[in-house]
Amino acid sequence: MYRPKVSIVTTTYNDRESLKKTIDQVLRQDYGNLEYIIVDGGSTDGTLEVIREAEDRLGGRLCWISEPDSGIYDGLNKGFRMATGEILGCCFDEFAGPDVISKMVELVEREGTDGVHGDLCYMEGERVVRRWHQGQGHIRYGWMPGHPTLYLRREVYETYGYYKTDYRISADYEFMIRILKDEKVKLSYLPEVLVYMAHGGTSTHSLGAYLAGLKEGHRALKENGVRAPWFTDVCRTLRVLAQFVKKG
Repeated sequence: MYRPKVSIVTTTYNDRESLKKTIDQVLRQDYGNLEYIIVDGGSTDGTLEVIREAEDRLGGRLCWISEPDSGIYDGLNKGFRMATGEILGCCFDEFAGPDVISKMVELVEREGTDGVHGDLCYMEGERVVRRWHQGQGHIRYGWMPGHPTLYLRREVYETYGYYKTDYRISADYEFMIRILKDEKVKLSYLPEVLVYMAHGGTSTHSLGAYLAGLKEGHRALKENGVRAPWFTDVCRTLRVLAQFVKKG
């Protein structure tokens, strides 16, 4: 039975312990036709030794590069350009189980869609602080996929381009607006938690970061021609608040 190759990209910089955990998450996956790409920003903390150790464990399925970059989105763009898979995604956190990639690929292939997404939980240690459960919807009404769960066919990137690196916080949101606003890209939805994500990332570690992300998000809506972007901002904020209320 044919199974499309999946390329998973991780970017890192001077964070060897987190990278070790991420590599373990990828190794846990039971999907056979998998390529793993690590884009390092020129670490000096022993990260390269961790990557070289992973080469032996991954049996030739690992590709990597280490050189200065302009941040996480620049690194992701490099990784996706390096990828040889038919379905592309990223990993920085914990998969909910060893069969997450298998389930996503099976659904995309069965439904013939352009990609897949699912639910995720934001974690503080073992405690769930926010649950991302959005199902299907439309960007205009504040809906968007959970980016860590989003895996897309490479044709989507070839058609719409990669992340815009002049966005400091919300390049992933801008990218999702760009590909989904006209509803030409069709996504499958897997209604279960796929990723456990550490709370306190670039856009969530403080109120200031959240407000900066909201400002960039408003800019992304305007640049992509979404009507009444303020309306989408309000809908998006209400959806986020609801994720905290429903976290249990």
